[in-house]
Amino acid sequence: MNLSQEKKGLIVAGTITGIISVVLVLLGNPANMGFCIACFYRDIAGALSLHSAAVVQYARPEIIGLLLGSLFISIARKEFRPRGGSSPMIRFVISFFVMIGALVFLGCPFRMLLRLSGGDLNALVALAGFIAGIIAGVLLLNRGFTLGRSHTQSTVEGGAISGVFFALLLILLFIPSLLKFSTSGPGSMRAPVIISLAAGLIVGALAQRNRFCMAGGIRDLFLFRDSTLLLGSIMVLVAAFIMNLVTGNFHLGFTGQSVAHTDWLWNFLGMALVGYGSVLLGGCPLRQTILAGEGNSDSAMSVLGMVAGAAFAHNFGLASSAQGTTVGGRWATILGFVVITTIALVIIHTHKKEAVHGN
Repeated sequence: MNLSQEKKGLIVAGTITGIISVVLVLLGNPANMGFCIACFYRDIAGALSLHSAAVVQYARPEIIGLLLGSLFISIARKEFRPRGGSSPMIRFVISFFVMIGALVFLGCPFRMLLRLSGGDLNALVALAGFIAGIIAGVLLLNRGFTLGRSHTQSTVEGGAISGVFFALLLILLFIPSLLKFSTSGPGSMRAPVIISLAAGLIVGALAQRNRFCMAGGIRDLFLFRDSTLLLGSIMVLVAAFIMNLVTGNFHLGFTGQSVAHTDWLWNFLGMALVGYGSVLLGGCPLRQTILAGEGNSDSAMSVLGMVAGAAFAHNFGLASSAQGTTVGGRWATILGFVVITTIALVIIHTHKKEAVHGN
């Protein structure tokens, strides 16, 4: 079978990313958390004193690397195209609830794969929810949901979010006293700064070149019967699984998993909310981060929405823990479905009304 260049690129990128993810755990990151976009934005929010949960505060260099890696490779390949103006505030709100869903599950789609690769069967329940949420979102896309077109913007606008995170890197390296650092819990578990940054740069460049997105892969499968984009996710899972087996970090089961709980319903619904919001945004948290690095200010708003969601979740007791979900987190998940669905239906109705009047 002859593989296209796109498929080869996704296979290589997924394999390298899976290996790097496990290496980061071996060097200090929490188990099955070589990368977790949601968890890392949560930690960054804590480092900036946006929430006071002492166990999840650290300016994760991996996130900074992802953004800058995408920025550098897109500039090098003349693909840095500042654009935005496609319903930025709606994107902020949807991303806010995507983060709520992720923190109810305790992980983004990326970490869901890594948890599966380490034997955490709770992530299998979450995967079913993630797929269900994406299918629900696809139904809305088929009914005409859209966030509108983006428009060309200035280089300053496109690069602003990368500039903010580069400034955060400088603070982390040279004025760390301005930030908060966890001394216990997941936030205290971290690989060396330079290695984490390098890992982020590599994965950011690979993800930019190969359009890596798990939500997009499942969406394409249902919308277009095209499984190409899923190859990257599959290879992350396979490579991390093999690495975990080799290093003795594979522990099959539902209980005793690191930074995880066994509330099956809310593992399902939390990731369903993530899938639902991600497909309407046009990409999962990783993809939004990469697009922000490319100069997409709409995705930059999604990043800010996720940071705000993380801060809100920990300030108001919505985030889950190893002991389980919270009442507030459950209600916030339900509210997320209601708010996002309402927004989508209003947009669909408005577009249909405009189409009728246009005719």
